Amino acid sequence: MGDTNRVNPAIETWDGPLGLPRQEAIADSDLPPAIKAGFARDLAEAEAVAANPEPPTFNNTIEALERAGDLLGKAASIFFARAGNHTNETIQAAERELAPLFARHAGTIAQNKALFGRIQTLWQNRDALDLTTEQTEVLRRYRRTFVRQGAALKGEAQARLIAINERLAELGTAFGQNVLADEAGWALMLDGDGDLAGLPPSTVAAMAAAAAERGEEGKHAVTLSRSIIEPFLTFSTRRDLREIAFRAWTGRGETNDVTDNRPIIAETLRLRAEKAQLLGHGSFAALKLDGTMAKTPEAVNTLLETVWEKARAQAETEAADIGGLMREQGANHDLGAWDWRHYAEQIRAARYAYSDDEIKPYMALERVIEAAFYVANRLFGLTFEEVPGIATHHPDARVWRVSDADGAHRAVFIGDYFARPSKRSGAWMSALQVQSRLLRRHPIITNTMNFAKPPAGEPAFLSFDDARTLFHEFGHALHGMMSDVTYPSVSGTNVARDFVELPSQLFEHWLTVPEVLNRFALHHETGEPMPKALLDKVLAAQTFNAGFDTVEYTASALVDMAYHQGADAPADPAVFEAEKLDMLAKPAAITMRHRSPHFQHIFSGDSYAAGYYSYMWSEVLDADAFSAFEEAGDPFDPALAEKLGRHIYASGGTADPEDAYIAFRGKLPTPDAMLEKRGLT
Repeated sequence: MGDTNRVNPAIETWDGPLGLPRQEAIADSDLPPAIKAGFARDLAEAEAVAANPEPPTFNNTIEALERAGDLLGKAASIFFARAGNHTNETIQAAERELAPLFARHAGTIAQNKALFGRIQTLWQNRDALDLTTEQTEVLRRYRRTFVRQGAALKGEAQARLIAINERLAELGTAFGQNVLADEAGWALMLDGDGDLAGLPPSTVAAMAAAAAERGEEGKHAVTLSRSIIEPFLTFSTRRDLREIAFRAWTGRGETNDVTDNRPIIAETLRLRAEKAQLLGHGSFAALKLDGTMAKTPEAVNTLLETVWEKARAQAETEAADIGGLMREQGANHDLGAWDWRHYAEQIRAARYAYSDDEIKPYMALERVIEAAFYVANRLFGLTFEEVPGIATHHPDARVWRVSDADGAHRAVFIGDYFARPSKRSGAWMSALQVQSRLLRRHPIITNTMNFAKPPAGEPAFLSFDDARTLFHEFGHALHGMMSDVTYPSVSGTNVARDFVELPSQLFEHWLTVPEVLNRFALHHETGEPMPKALLDKVLAAQTFNAGFDTVEYTASALVDMAYHQGADAPADPAVFEAEKLDMLAKPAAITMRHRSPHFQHIFSGDSYAAGYYSYMWSEVLDADAFSAFEEAGDPFDPALAEKLGRHIYASGGTADPEDAYIAFRGKLPTPDAMLEKRGLT
């Protein structure tokens, strides 16, 4: 299968069940040659569009470009699904080789002056072309993409931009691979009851499974998977072990070794600043925010700084409460960053009188998946039928056929829920194939999680935060699966970065709807619903530790903006980060949610660079949007659900985000509902 002189037909023709690629027929080594063949074919297709002797029209230029690149798109989607979910040395070597080639390919197409000239002509004459709103947006995006790839530059400036983009692609790939290596290569093996002091049975079981996976039967492994490290930091009474684990977790990418990401950060920031200047922007943040809802760095900072002041004040109150508890217990040490979760959990347990292990028997993974499907059915009429036996990127991944209310095929949904060393950390949604009426394609959408895998034959249980993560990513999946547009470039989640988190964060709200919990939060043995007294405590505790949570997030967002807002890159990013946090007077016992050396959102590629704020920007929207259902007195109000589906989940990037939101809600929001939801009023 590794013949570099041919393209494996299974990559180009997806004739597996449900229109999926036959993954079992595709070797990892088949993908790089297919991608390279895809580059050549896409380039030839673009050149054919440019050489068309007919005057440019939307059909012969933009639609032709929308149809181009089929082989490249298919090969790349399979490759990156494997790279994120189940990587190996072959895939990682290919990533390092291919990353700059993708950047070079985009730059080469943008260099085609005849092609850019056709796009420019269409843009200048757009008012006379009788375009639909969607077509106008597609045209706008093509012009913006070409300009950002240097199409309007000349000579040395254009060549320099292409070189910068190639190098940035190399750096982003190396950054992500370094983080993965640090995560996969570290485990703290515990042996004996003394090392397990304070840990609940569910965490002990997950750690035993993790140790067995690493060939250490009978031991227990603290790994850097969030589903293990966070409960360990929360419940372990061994302060010495908490400190070891915490330092490893927050020290990813800061190793003084081959996986040290600090030099990569410094070079990345220098190149991004230079790129922004070449493209006529005062900063990389100004470049990235062009075309977003926020529009300017000043608007972003206004929101973040408003929230920061409230969050820091709340965190100081929380720290005082923790200090009081520590004194009561006779602790003779200051509050450390590896202590906060441990003592905060004791306060939460005393204040709300329940433990996480009381919740988990009611939060079986299967039930939470069913709950997400139920909400999608109630709101949008979708149904999900699992189809076993289909080969995917990994045996743990599962496949569902998704149908509309009338039974018509809508999408394919793939869920990959368990952590493994070969999988990138975190949780995300991706698309093997986006919906398009032009291409007559249904969406194929994947959700990836990193939940602790239970011992063989036992059910998986989630914390409430894990369940919220599943709902969040499923909201992204719905955004992809419900897409109903003509052109692939504006399909699904191809929207402004600070709008893309609205469908995901909004969907989280339905997890805490009592009707949903009463139906699906059932004890895995008895089938009894979660007792109302326990459910009331869970819901009442949703804003507990809000200062800590918001400081963690907002510190990361503010540092991201600071990195990218100046005309020049900081001389030493590590010093710059420390100085920024000091200027903000960040509480010493709270770290950034993502410290710079492992901040993959902004350095493993640039999709969230100068854009990590978007989670909070979208949170302003989602809090206000769910208020509409609360005002209606029905979380499944049919009229609101229809408007939500049509204007938010199905419309993709066919309209300006503000217009789309106003079409649903009738007005733009203020931060008030978000602050109330976070408990910061």
